Amino acid sequence: MVTSKGVGLAVPDWPTTFGYNMFLFPVSKWIGGIFFEHTHRLIASAVGFLTIILAIWLWRSEPRRWVRNLGALALGAVILQGVLGGLRVTMLKDEIGIFHACLAQAFLGLVVVIALVTSKFWRTLSNVIVDPRKLAAITTTAIAITIAIYVQLALGATMRHQHRDLAILDFPTANGAWIPDTSAAALAKINAWRDARALSDVDAFQIWLQMAHRFLASIITVTVVAFCLRVWRDAQGVAALRRLSILWVALVVCQIALGAWTIWSNKAADVATAHVAVGAIMLSFGVSICAICWRILHGQRNERRAITTFESEGAVPV
Repeated sequence: MVTSKGVGLAVPDWPTTFGYNMFLFPVSKWIGGIFFEHTHRLIASAVGFLTIILAIWLWRSEPRRWVRNLGALALGAVILQGVLGGLRVTMLKDEIGIFHACLAQAFLGLVVVIALVTSKFWRTLSNVIVDPRKLAAITTTAIAITIAIYVQLALGATMRHQHRDLAILDFPTANGAWIPDTSAAALAKINAWRDARALSDVDAFQIWLQMAHRFLASIITVTVVAFCLRVWRDAQGVAALRRLSILWVALVVCQIALGAWTIWSNKAADVATAHVAVGAIMLSFGVSICAICWRILHGQRNERRAITTFESEGAVPV
């Protein structure tokens, strides 16, 4: 919302807020863009505090070393995220804002994994049986889609943090064509039209960046639908995967609608924010699906190793 409303610099100092201690800034001054930026800082502080508690809790009570390491990684990520947020304000660099947005999505995925692997549900997955070859193919597809979604979020962050008007104002066409003309003559005509309407000028890179975002969205849509069909065919015994895959399809349909609405509304802040939020939820689903697939595969491999060990020792497993 801060970026969509263009109020990232409504508070010009950091870590203070207009010279106040961030936590003592008077509520009466939370007005206009200051409300969004200051609230963003307070929520970020709360997330950081909770992550500290989580990391300590994991190191004190979690027997699995790799899970404890995830907690430490989450703590390091949230600290870096806070520093990047501050540097974005003090250094006025859009590139920092892009990295800040991408790290936020990675942190979200990491916390989703931690929540999943510390749940009772995680332990039940070790007993699920699926054809290993089919599950391996499903896992590879899920990983590829999740990476594509993350790249898509990065493309979106790059467009948002240019802090300019939309490079393409129509959908599903692009400047009236399916493949936009970005020749010098075409750009001159487009920018003349935009200047008459008080819109910022565009260049070929900005247009093709938005086209790449659309193209990748179409690929993600097709692969998510194909993934869902494959799960229902090859992993019918895994109810969690079936449900998540169906919801993944529903989310991608919602995301396409929000993307189109973002363009038709000329990047209305609430719509653009919802578009980013649904993208983050899609990433969370992808991370969850990948983790579940990995858990089932890992459990089956361990079981096969145990059987092999028993047989090599001449024992009969019960």
